[in-house]
Amino acid sequence: MPVALLSVSDKRGLVEFGSGLHELGWKLLASGGTARTLRQANLTVKDVSEYTNSPEILGGRVKTLHPAVHAGILAGDKEQDQADLDRVSASRIDLVVVNLYPFQEVIAGEDIRLEDAIESIDIGGVALIRAAAKNYARVAVLTDPDDYAAALAELRHAGEISPETRYRLACRAFSHTAGYDSVIAAYLGGLGKGREEQLTLELHPRGKLRYGENPHQEAELYSYEPESGPLGGRLLQGKAMSYNNLLDLDAAWKAAASFERPAVCIVKHLTPCGIACSASVAQAFRAALASDPVSAFGGVIAVNRPFDAAAAASLGELFVECIAAPGFPGDSLQILSQRKNLRLLNMPDTELAPPFELRSINRGVLRQTIDRGDPPGVKWQVVSKRPPTEEELKALRFAWVACQHVKSNAIVFARGEATVGIGGGQPNRVDCVRIAASRAGGNARGAVMASDAFFPFSDSVEEAARVGITAIISPGGSIRDDQAIEAADSWGIAMIFTGVRHFRH
Repeated sequence: MPVALLSVSDKRGLVEFGSGLHELGWKLLASGGTARTLRQANLTVKDVSEYTNSPEILGGRVKTLHPAVHAGILAGDKEQDQADLDRVSASRIDLVVVNLYPFQEVIAGEDIRLEDAIESIDIGGVALIRAAAKNYARVAVLTDPDDYAAALAELRHAGEISPETRYRLACRAFSHTAGYDSVIAAYLGGLGKGREEQLTLELHPRGKLRYGENPHQEAELYSYEPESGPLGGRLLQGKAMSYNNLLDLDAAWKAAASFERPAVCIVKHLTPCGIACSASVAQAFRAALASDPVSAFGGVIAVNRPFDAAAAASLGELFVECIAAPGFPGDSLQILSQRKNLRLLNMPDTELAPPFELRSINRGVLRQTIDRGDPPGVKWQVVSKRPPTEEELKALRFAWVACQHVKSNAIVFARGEATVGIGGGQPNRVDCVRIAASRAGGNARGAVMASDAFFPFSDSVEEAARVGITAIISPGGSIRDDQAIEAADSWGIAMIFTGVRHFRH
């Protein structure tokens, strides 16, 4: 008679699965609450403590950590293995059904105490899973209730779980315990009680993408959360996201989410071509589009407010790949559904998570905290003879946030709360000023300019002055700051130094 060991925290489908095993002639061995649940369903089950002839101790923390249990799981087909089993009065265990204490759910609670978190770390369950997965040549291991039905179907059809399925389940089991340990490591490391020696990540596959940046490159999407959609959102319509769509939408979303007022960011090829804030999404979109309508064609849009019907109508004939927003209320979905290829990504909130970002390099990974703008306590300094007007100061505040989302050397021309010209990603800052000026055209006159880093020479300031810029904001910090300030004063430009740079490589 085959033996199944069951010890689960998540009891979804337990009774149905246990009943199926019982009907197929399996002997059920279970611990603690799992045994009680099966027994309440009138199923015959033997307690682990009875099987081991050893009571549960330490408040139930030690119940399956016993030679008779692990010998039954790890035993192979050698004669000596059977002799060892007989010596400790153990039976072969053919199926292990285990899921772990819900550590992640516990630490997600409010005001969780460290001792409660520690108590929720599973020991015996992890040992059972690893033992069964190691011996997948003979033993099947189930860690997810969603796998119960398929396992029963194989048992009913073939009388066993196939070697291929056992191998696949073992891979899932090792991934399950690795992910469990990564959550514990991240939690304890985040308490600041010791320096993290390793960066441990749990990434969940969310599907293959058609291809990467180019058709000859393979690509997949992984998420930090098991059921999360792209960027943590939910795709409402349109075909699946591409690799490039996701990169562009991520850049647009981070920019839009960095503003408090209703904001729109349009991105093309990982570069913002228009950013604007206004009283409504529709107004902000029109202002962002006006910044560079040519580049906006075929781009992606992110907004930090629900994308309502007025916003949907304001799209006009513009071809857009994707829109990300925290909701599509009213008639907006009906309007947007007419665009069959337009992808709509419904975001749950405007939170940026996790608080760090990773970038791959050759044989390694870089990690840094997210740039959330100027740190608390930063004070801007007017360094020019003329201070900015209230109107200029409002535009400078907007431009300073906007330029943080443009590739270095970032230059943003803005009027009010909208970009009119953006330049970035060039080896020298003067070229970026010229690009922004060419995008702005006549709108540069009377606009303000933001630069993500200091001016190494006065040439960028002079270039901006010639096209009509009236106020400039930058970090300062160059050995030639005095030359930049002198150039600003000679043109009557107001200049602010923030003391903080915002490179985006």
